[in-house]
Amino acid sequence: MIHPTTLLAAFDGSPVKAQLVHLNAVDIAVIAIYFAIVIYIGFYLKGSTNTSEEFFMAGREMTAWIAGLSFVSANLGSLELMGWAGSAYQYGILATHWYWIGAIPAMLFLGIVMMPFYYISRTHSVPGYLNLRFGEGTRGLSAICFAFMTVLMSGINMYSMAIVMKVVLGWDLNFSIWVSSITVALYVALGGLRSAIFNEVLQFLLIWLGALLIPILGLIECGGWNNLKTQIAHRMGTTDYMHLWSTTAHFRDNPMGIHWTGIVFGLGMVISFGYWTTDFLVVQRVLSANNLRSARMAPIIGAGFKMLVPFIVILPGLLALSVLPFHLVPQDVAVVTGQHSYNEVLPLMLVRYCGPGLLGLGVTALIAGFMSGMAGNVSAFATVWTYDIYGAFLNKKASDSHYVAMGRWCTFIGVLISVGTAYLVQHAASIMDYVQALFSFFIAPLFGTVILGMLWKRATKAGGFWGLLAGTGTAIGLWAWVRHDPGALRYVALSVDAKAMAEDMYRALWSWLVCVIVTIVVSYMTQPRPETELEGLVYGATKIPEEHDDHWYQKPIVWAGVIAATFIVLNIIFW
Repeated sequence: MIHPTTLLAAFDGSPVKAQLVHLNAVDIAVIAIYFAIVIYIGFYLKGSTNTSEEFFMAGREMTAWIAGLSFVSANLGSLELMGWAGSAYQYGILATHWYWIGAIPAMLFLGIVMMPFYYISRTHSVPGYLNLRFGEGTRGLSAICFAFMTVLMSGINMYSMAIVMKVVLGWDLNFSIWVSSITVALYVALGGLRSAIFNEVLQFLLIWLGALLIPILGLIECGGWNNLKTQIAHRMGTTDYMHLWSTTAHFRDNPMGIHWTGIVFGLGMVISFGYWTTDFLVVQRVLSANNLRSARMAPIIGAGFKMLVPFIVILPGLLALSVLPFHLVPQDVAVVTGQHSYNEVLPLMLVRYCGPGLLGLGVTALIAGFMSGMAGNVSAFATVWTYDIYGAFLNKKASDSHYVAMGRWCTFIGVLISVGTAYLVQHAASIMDYVQALFSFFIAPLFGTVILGMLWKRATKAGGFWGLLAGTGTAIGLWAWVRHDPGALRYVALSVDAKAMAEDMYRALWSWLVCVIVTIVVSYMTQPRPETELEGLVYGATKIPEEHDDHWYQKPIVWAGVIAATFIVLNIIFW
């Protein structure tokens, strides 16, 4: 076990810029082998991505397990590894909500309710579904918003990986960003979605192998879970950091400054369902499944693994509250003062517990996570740009091979744009505050449009477009209002005691409500489409294909019930 106290700041948080460790030959070899493997996969799969269906949708040949692991791995990038480890240090166990109520119900809903519509419509993207349901205007608006969001999210992954390399190895920030971006651009441009999926499954295994070291060794050092809770309560002067729900009755009673209504409705109902059911980054993986049953099982399999992720992400942040001999600060403060930020929790803990050899595996696990997130965003950007912007509005009659070539080229272009957006993260207090703001802008209103389109036959073309536009505009307007007048936070988040994360949750809720209300009002003022045109797009107008499983335990609904029951038990245990 390494205790680099000679290199770290004292408890008062004085600035430190020293390199924490030096890799030995074994560590370097592990990292080099990983980079070689992912690039080799791209070259190996290049010959099987000659058509647009193969390049953008992996030929729709993935099994339920491959699609499910890729589904959860695409989300297991810097947002998980760096962002939520930092948020766990900042907010305590409350950060677990983003894995449980902020993921599990939505993932099960996607598999059981929404997946049949995405799959039987044979759409290539969520904007593609909106085109079938609401027309070109709604498709174009959602595609532009999504493309903009993906390059911003990809930039977050690049920046996070560069932070790890800087903190652990002393590498230059710019060098790290370019190394990771060029590698991802190569294997996604060569092998398309198929390459991204295979690498994501590999990365999933590496992340678990490497990241498990921290919680296991950390709990041993602290003397177990109960001792950890006692140590955190003693150091922070409160037990609020170790409760999921019991401290959320009032904004001022928990470190996040949030009320349970914000968690349940803003996160659980809007942001979570919006992300897991309409964000094409993750939906694209499920659409690659080889049949409808696999497509429905993939999110359910992913939900099972998702419930375990806090063990390798949230727990390191909690351990840091107990064992690190200094305070961490917000990212924007760290940029100015040179102190370690919340976002650096995971690499600091990695250095603490991993010696030579194991350090190479741990660093490789972090790199794998960041590149997984980058690849997911870049491949989704390439698909949406090619199908829903370029192919839909700029060049409708090009050949299939032309669209494949466009997909490869815009992969490189998307990466270059992402490099620029990576530097924007420096100005955010933390990675997750930045990400949740983006979700409230683009994901929350999109969910309102999609869910009304699927469940309500009366929703019209004009209603879908104006609802999505009004919801997106509301989110951006509320954000600008609080930036201009910080006192406006009490109106957006319903309390003077609310904090940034609470603002994000309520902003998402208001934007979703505006989207839904405007869609309903405009739909009643305009003419709906005939029901015969809604076949395969809307519940009540579509015959869902029957699945014939040999045994009751093979049914997706059974496994969804098992996951849901486990989810409820976990929330009670950590109440």
